[in-house]
Amino acid sequence: LGVVAAIVPWNFPLMLLSWKVCPALAMGNTVVLKPASYTRMTALLFAEICTEAGLPPGVFNVVTGPGSMGSQLATHPDVDKVGFTGSTEVGQILRRATAGTGVKLGLELGGKSPFVVFDSADLDSTVEGVVDAIFFNQGQVCSAGSRLLVQENIADRLIGMIKERMTHLRLGDSLDKSIDMGAIVDASQRKTIDSYVQKAKEEGAEVYQACACMPTTGCYYPPTLITKVQPVSICVQEEIFGPVLAVVTFRTPKEGIALANNTRFGLAGSVWTENLNLALETAISIKAGSCWVNCHNLFDSASGFGGYRESGFGRDGGKEGLYEYVKPAWMPRARPKLNKDDMKCFGANVAPRPLNPSQDEKHVFPVTGTITDIEVPSIDRTVKMYIGGAQKRPDAPYARPVFASSTGHILCQVGEGNRKDVREAVEAAHKAAPGWGKRAAHNRAQIVYYVAENLELRHNEFACRIADMTGRTLDDCKNEVDIAIRRLFHWGAYADKYGGTVQETTLYGCTVKIHEPVGVIGIACPDEYPLLAFVSLFAPAVIRGNTVIIIPSEKHPLSATDLYQVFDTSDLPGGVVNILTGSRDHLTKYLSEHQDVEAMWYFGSAEGSKFVESASVDNVKRTWVNYGLPRDWTDYEQGQGEEFLYHAIEVKNIWLPMGDIFAN
Repeated sequence: LGVVAAIVPWNFPLMLLSWKVCPALAMGNTVVLKPASYTRMTALLFAEICTEAGLPPGVFNVVTGPGSMGSQLATHPDVDKVGFTGSTEVGQILRRATAGTGVKLGLELGGKSPFVVFDSADLDSTVEGVVDAIFFNQGQVCSAGSRLLVQENIADRLIGMIKERMTHLRLGDSLDKSIDMGAIVDASQRKTIDSYVQKAKEEGAEVYQACACMPTTGCYYPPTLITKVQPVSICVQEEIFGPVLAVVTFRTPKEGIALANNTRFGLAGSVWTENLNLALETAISIKAGSCWVNCHNLFDSASGFGGYRESGFGRDGGKEGLYEYVKPAWMPRARPKLNKDDMKCFGANVAPRPLNPSQDEKHVFPVTGTITDIEVPSIDRTVKMYIGGAQKRPDAPYARPVFASSTGHILCQVGEGNRKDVREAVEAAHKAAPGWGKRAAHNRAQIVYYVAENLELRHNEFACRIADMTGRTLDDCKNEVDIAIRRLFHWGAYADKYGGTVQETTLYGCTVKIHEPVGVIGIACPDEYPLLAFVSLFAPAVIRGNTVIIIPSEKHPLSATDLYQVFDTSDLPGGVVNILTGSRDHLTKYLSEHQDVEAMWYFGSAEGSKFVESASVDNVKRTWVNYGLPRDWTDYEQGQGEEFLYHAIEVKNIWLPMGDIFAN
């Protein structure tokens, strides 16, 4: 990539530093590190070690200063990648600051990790797991198990055991080996923690605080257990970043999973049960980047660590962490020059006047300049939207004419999509997502193969359609259809060949990496290669279990709308692919701003790329944009490289310890 800006917090200054610096250097980058204000000496000592080891001057650099320096470093024009670990709020600031600049961004942010205990758990080991999960490092851990979700029939017993264990925790100097908990980082953080606890009391919760001993001076805070709270309570939903554990009960495993996922975060979680079937199903169902079974807060550089949702995107560690510091060899570094005012009106759209074939009138519609005396078809053909597996009328009574490039006459008209169409498409995609994601990978492959076979049967029809719209030669258009068919077969083959692997960590057991679907993905296609680009973008997303809302080429959408019949005859479930026609940027605006869209892929203008990255700030959705740079969709690397799979998956690592025969 080039120059990497690494920004790390104070809670684990050496470990988090190494998680950023080592893979960046290993992949050939140079690094500028900005440590936290409280832990500058750790970084400077590490720099001394690098010098003694013979690292060339300039390869690793440390810049110390206040927190505001992080933004200055991230927005420097010569920085190519920003790797940040810290709070969600600061991560959102960095996302907004780097939007549209071409800087690659990795965010490992906050969490509110569930600690799920079933009635089949070993409660003695569970209690010790609670201590490790929430009281380790005074709870100042992004993956701290701060939400205890316990099955109702064992709740009273487990809470009593935790209270008893808390009375034996010793607080004091962290360098004393007999101490269980040290001090909070500073007085302001201690005040913040206490404010959350006081707020819980005001909401009617019961607060229990106890320890064996605690100094009378210093920034110490006692271990805290909060019960009789609601799933929407502030202490249950917000990251407190201190030794505070909130308890919520559940009756059934389904309810427990629902409560575990009832959060805007998705960094980590743990499952406690002696029932292996229940443990695995729950671990897979929890939407988080790391999930531990009968353990918590285990880490290894061979296993990627990072989150879903507002816990950020990107991974530290493992092979997946190395991808954060490289880019495809063919891809240039994007350096778009943008007018800041362009964002104010981005996506504004005045719907064109429908062209009525029954009236003898002249129409004016801008395509390339001003076109008058348009030849209107004698039969009005207006293509509908494709939502939930059915053709749906657009919300607004507007249509967009599609012109033949060579003659300028109207081929037909397509619906002009708006905000309500986006909302209905997202609802349809969410409805289809659970079933599609849980389908056997082989079955998803069969459906994509079937799409390719049915497209082949209409090869000449699609080629002629592309030729009419674009004005290219028929042979060139036939080649585009050929490549699109081959690409469908290519991605179909990957439906069951990119599911994950076993990580080689130091754990006595198995650390299993699973490639999960991202969820609902919004896709905006470019105008060039209207069929091939459409296929190249939707196919890798759906074969990995995602559902999509896709905007076809704005100028040449008919290649996509002609696929309605292909999808209907290929057993593709309704809602897996939803197609919205109209203004690309207008629809992109509402997809990017939608809170239930997990990722947005945009291939259009530099201004559009900036808007997508800026709009992703609110729910920290993943984005993939082209910054206005063209891509050769016929090229193997550019049109079907591994980066397509990288953007179509979320990496989850499930830690499965073992130990019965050789436990000791």
